Amino acid sequence: MIDSQRYPRLSRIQVPADLRRFPEEELPAIAEELRAYLIEQVALVGGHFGAGLGVIELTVALHWLYETPVDRLVWDVGHQCYPHKILTGRRDEIHTVKQKDGVAPFPKRDESDYDTFGVGHSSTSISAALGMALALQHAGDERKVVAVIGDGAMTAGMAFEALAHAGGLEDPEPNMLVILNDNQMSISENVGGVTKMLGRLTSSRTLNAIREGGKKLLGDKRKPAAKFVRRWEEHWKGMFVPSTFFEEVGFHYTGPIDGHDLPALLHAMKTLKGLKGPQLLHIITTKGKGYELAEDDQIGYHAVGPFDPEKGLISKPGAKKPSYTDIFSEWLCDMAAADERLLGITPAMREGSGLVRFSKEYPKRYFDVAIAEQHAVTLAAGMACEGAKPVVAIYSTFLQRGYDQLVHDVAIQNLDVLFAIDRGGVVGPDGATHAGNLDLSYLRCVPNMVVMAPADEDECRKMLSTGHRYEGPAAVRYPRGTGPGVAIQPTLDTLPIGKAELRRNGSRIALLAFGAIVPAAEQVAAELGLTVVNMRFVKPLDRALILELAQSHEGFVTLEDNVVAGGAGSGVAELLAAEGIVLPILHLGLPDEFQHHASREQLLAEAGLDAASIRASILRRWPQVTAAPVQTAIG
Repeated sequence: MIDSQRYPRLSRIQVPADLRRFPEEELPAIAEELRAYLIEQVALVGGHFGAGLGVIELTVALHWLYETPVDRLVWDVGHQCYPHKILTGRRDEIHTVKQKDGVAPFPKRDESDYDTFGVGHSSTSISAALGMALALQHAGDERKVVAVIGDGAMTAGMAFEALAHAGGLEDPEPNMLVILNDNQMSISENVGGVTKMLGRLTSSRTLNAIREGGKKLLGDKRKPAAKFVRRWEEHWKGMFVPSTFFEEVGFHYTGPIDGHDLPALLHAMKTLKGLKGPQLLHIITTKGKGYELAEDDQIGYHAVGPFDPEKGLISKPGAKKPSYTDIFSEWLCDMAAADERLLGITPAMREGSGLVRFSKEYPKRYFDVAIAEQHAVTLAAGMACEGAKPVVAIYSTFLQRGYDQLVHDVAIQNLDVLFAIDRGGVVGPDGATHAGNLDLSYLRCVPNMVVMAPADEDECRKMLSTGHRYEGPAAVRYPRGTGPGVAIQPTLDTLPIGKAELRRNGSRIALLAFGAIVPAAEQVAAELGLTVVNMRFVKPLDRALILELAQSHEGFVTLEDNVVAGGAGSGVAELLAAEGIVLPILHLGLPDEFQHHASREQLLAEAGLDAASIRASILRRWPQVTAAPVQTAIG
């Protein structure tokens, strides 16, 4: 429970209606308590940190000024939402964030009425808010709609599509407010022309001083003098800043203002609340505001594990086991040294995808395209057209946003692009929006694609080399975290395309395992005396080996860290059906549902993909398999 002595005001706020009982002059003190409480709670369990600290004042202002949840508040880049969750009934549970059965790390509609729109991928807020505004307008409902877009989300094309649509509507215009929370960051520093434009806006305090002074001098905007000046306002703006962009699109632009100056923020928002039509408020904030260590290291404190607030993050001594992301990072630099054609692309995920070292060693061959997954894929296609060897480093869930481009721009043209797909399969604490449960299904149906899933660290490196040297589109899909601990060879060796690895000769049942599930399959096979195959390739499958094993075994078990529907196991069944072979098959994989947030280990166990569950499933299907006869391990 919250300490009422340390938090005398916050302890009295369960929901925004409680907040609205406080007078305006107490809001800065509430904001300070909220900031201190957020630091205390995230330090206990970890979670997204810096972005939430940057929107403390904004969150307080929004919930005090608007009648949430009646008025609709849409958050973009959901990791900004921890303060929002604290003020909307989840204060005493925020320490469970990202844990099994705990508070979700992002807005989630079925968790709270205050979470009006589910958020995981960025840049969706303006589209969603516009949809809400139009639906309410159609129903004659006067409720307000506010979208908060920040942490780099304005660098994505979808945000501009929504701006263009909203600003172009007439008779009547949609009533909505877009708040651009400009902190110059996503996870890394923001990049691109939009960021440069916003930087110029930030520096133009002169324009805003002239504007505000002119309003006071001219008074009533309906007077002829005021109307005349208003006609020339956009011309004057162009002399200082490119804010005319938003105005020309059709939004009335206000700002930039200090997003940590709560009185100024409230003053601007009160004015905008009463205006009709699409409004855009540009605020400047600091990621990590109020916690000096986070302000000084905005990347390091984007998301954290448990830490001591007095000491901050402390690196643990000693060598650590390399993650699959680390393996990709090392391979990328090694292959870049060996092949000057290699170019690296990331959609604003330099740290998460392991491109930090590459960006420093090969800056002219490194391309961060901002939060623009579709562009990242077609950019790679264009590079491949001119003889380059592009590598797109991307999370599985984010590649879904570039799927059309993968099909039309890469695969149809059979272009030489390698997709290094991180966070494949179960991801865990970030929940359904970040899970990579679908990629084997959506990749294996695409003609010309080669799809690989490594069983261990060394195999991951070999598959990356295989995909790079393959002339055509290829994907290597690997999980979050570490592998079984296999020693990594420093060479750039490749694997034969479409060839599986027979790891154990057993009897009766053959376990055909794909990717990260191979170690668990080996454990079960050793206990029950079964055959186990590291399939390696989801596409093309090792047709010869599958047909050979079908002749000598009573049944197959396919295992994958992917949904069963349309996954790798489906490919095995399709192959047997095409050959007219009738053989019992048990498909083990992820369920046909969106998994909640929990640890990767917990979710795998729930899905029946830990060793104990795999063993139990096999014995239920084939109860005659009760003991382990003599078997032969390969290699």
